[in-house]
Amino acid sequence: MQPEEKAYDPEDTTLRFVNRPDDLDPFQDGDENLRAEMSCGHAVTPESLTGWCRSLLDQGQYKFRCPALTEEMQKCGAEWSYTEVRRLAVLTVDEMQQFEESLARLAATEFCDFKACPGCRTNVERANENNLCFNCTICQASGKPTRQFCWQCLKPWKGRAPRTDRCDNDGCVNHDLVLLKNCGTILLSQVQGVGPCPSIRACPTCGMKVEHDKTGCKNLLCPRCQVEFCFVCLKLTEQCMKTSSYFIPCSSGIAPKQTAIPKWKNK
Repeated sequence: MQPEEKAYDPEDTTLRFVNRPDDLDPFQDGDENLRAEMSCGHAVTPESLTGWCRSLLDQGQYKFRCPALTEEMQKCGAEWSYTEVRRLAVLTVDEMQQFEESLARLAATEFCDFKACPGCRTNVERANENNLCFNCTICQASGKPTRQFCWQCLKPWKGRAPRTDRCDNDGCVNHDLVLLKNCGTILLSQVQGVGPCPSIRACPTCGMKVEHDKTGCKNLLCPRCQVEFCFVCLKLTEQCMKTSSYFIPCSSGIAPKQTAIPKWKNK
């Protein structure tokens, strides 16, 4: 069964309708489709707005930003509220539930460091990032016997504390760091003169693992901290662009595989 086609109510006086191409999908067929104007001034249809915002969520981004070009041929980048998106995308009940669950999960990932306590199975947050030895406050509040556990391997704590690297249990390793050290290489086909570079990077601002899809320019926008950086040299884009550009080699060359994960100082 095909989903019902979305459409604006032409009698809705609370929306501003415009007679111009959809700025999110300018090649969309069908002049009969109403276009509504977003708060930033760009025109959308319910389908294009839903599709764009869904793609952002799939990329791990929970802030909805306008991708349309301005008259100066620059990306608009205006942030839309979820309330505005929900209304102008004409989200269904199921879509609202999917969007809101994704928004909550992605926002929690950005601001919090959660794990399931191996004792009570409750999701708990670590307050001290400089100590892997963790005491569950939920277990303590229940009055039951509690034991310290390792935030990294989730086994009962073994060895001295505090520590930031590992406990003394066999196999206690930072799997993200192992992945960074042992990842393969990729070629960015559209960046001229750049040889193989590591296929996985940790964002230099917040440490989130990211991969390049091997198309387009060498820069990425981190889904978590929203900072743009160069996948090749690992400098922030504004620093890299002082001596390079989006499609040519970096003056400082290719950064090697990372051996440490940056800490997000903005948290």
